[in-house]
Amino acid sequence: MVRLYFHLFGSAARRYSIAIIIVISSLGLHPYHCAAQATPDTTLNNIVDDTLHERKAGKGIQVITPRANPGDDTTSMIIVKKGPFQPNPKKAGLYSALIPGLGQLYNRQYWKIPLVYAGIGVAGYYFVKNLTDYQSFRKAYIGRIGNPYPTDKYVGQYTIDQLNQYQNDASKFLDLTVLFSTVGYALEVMDAVVSAHLKNFDISRDISLHMKPVPVPNGLGLGLVMNLKSRHER
Repeated sequence: MVRLYFHLFGSAARRYSIAIIIVISSLGLHPYHCAAQATPDTTLNNIVDDTLHERKAGKGIQVITPRANPGDDTTSMIIVKKGPFQPNPKKAGLYSALIPGLGQLYNRQYWKIPLVYAGIGVAGYYFVKNLTDYQSFRKAYIGRIGNPYPTDKYVGQYTIDQLNQYQNDASKFLDLTVLFSTVGYALEVMDAVVSAHLKNFDISRDISLHMKPVPVPNGLGLGLVMNLKSRHER
């Protein structure tokens, strides 16, 4: 068939055949040629300043230098490492205000929770005791006014003047108990807020106090210098 084809069409057939072969060969090699000549897009591999990533990452996240994803030259991967736990002071204060001790639990200061509830127990005990004493003394005092034959449980033990004095004392102790309980509640909330602020503050040898000479208008003098350094400055 090939010989008959060339015999019928002669040299023109040869030229057309050679042209078709060249075209097919060029089409087959075109993808590889284009791939070899194309300029790779390396915009994804540009290294961005670490401070930009840290601002985007937010608090509590430390960004490690970005590097290319192994096995894929056209993508990049940012490796992040979480920093130390840093509680939110506003949340800590709100939790402590709603439920005493919950802010300390949020700050992961578990040893403070028994102290908080021990204080609540002591305050509750004295509140009930002083309230009961006040009501008892007041009832007996009112019952003796204008009554020559009193029947209260303090008959023969306290006079009417003593009952009046005891009810006033119990009332004063009751007010002090409420006042101290309110102050303790406020201190518990403040402790949660301050502890959240100082959660990662480093109390170590980096804090020092020493004397050094300092210039003054009339000569030299001595001054106290305190060095403070937190973990975030390291």
